[in-house]
Amino acid sequence: MLPELFKIGPVTIYSYGLMIAIGVIVALYLGEHEAKKSGLAEDGFITTMGVIAVAGGFLGAKILYLITILPELIKNPSIILHELSNGFVVYGGLIGGILTAYVYCRIKKVDFWAAFDIAAPVIALAQGFGRIGCFLAGCCYGKHTDSIFGVEFENSLYAPVGIKVFPIQLVSSGLDFLNFVFLYYLWKKKDMKRGTIGAVYIMTYSIGRFVLEFFRGDLERGSVGSLSTSQFISIFTLVAGVVLFFYRRKKDE
Repeated sequence: MLPELFKIGPVTIYSYGLMIAIGVIVALYLGEHEAKKSGLAEDGFITTMGVIAVAGGFLGAKILYLITILPELIKNPSIILHELSNGFVVYGGLIGGILTAYVYCRIKKVDFWAAFDIAAPVIALAQGFGRIGCFLAGCCYGKHTDSIFGVEFENSLYAPVGIKVFPIQLVSSGLDFLNFVFLYYLWKKKDMKRGTIGAVYIMTYSIGRFVLEFFRGDLERGSVGSLSTSQFISIFTLVAGVVLFFYRRKKDE
């Protein structure tokens, strides 16, 4: 749709990067605000943890993407130079982000489960902005459709040009924002066991991602049998979320 917004001299402002930046900034601000109100940690903790988690998330998203194209890399190792700057898998980002946040909390001696509960709603919020960036860039596009809801991309390096596709990015964005509202409501109730809000996030995201994958059109991301790679991972993350939810409930009794 609009991959490049404008240029300032030699610097190009890309819509995808800008939306990611907006999402991260808004999420960190809200997370810092809630952490301060709850007395979780000193000022700046959530921001620092968020920055570290974002870095770990980008690394995890890239690693998982490279794993999904491993057969192509084995056949032609030279393409790795191109792929290092192209392609990410969200699940890899979530795993990498959570792991780095866990390590940081252990180092700072801060309750990871309480931090995870604060982070869960704002992660969903940031993802909502990120999916808008996907739409503007044309990546993560939907399947071909003849419905009135279809959109055509005219200037995209990813989506097929001149072919109506389902705007799955906007649907995903809307669901992410709804997930934020739901998780934030749970957080405000203050009667949830530590870690259960984070577990609910894992479950809601896994279910949503599994269903939305049926409407994705970028099939080159890999598959496991009849399922996309993300759907296959969703099964395990959903189970992990359910187990974590009941484990944390029992743990805090």
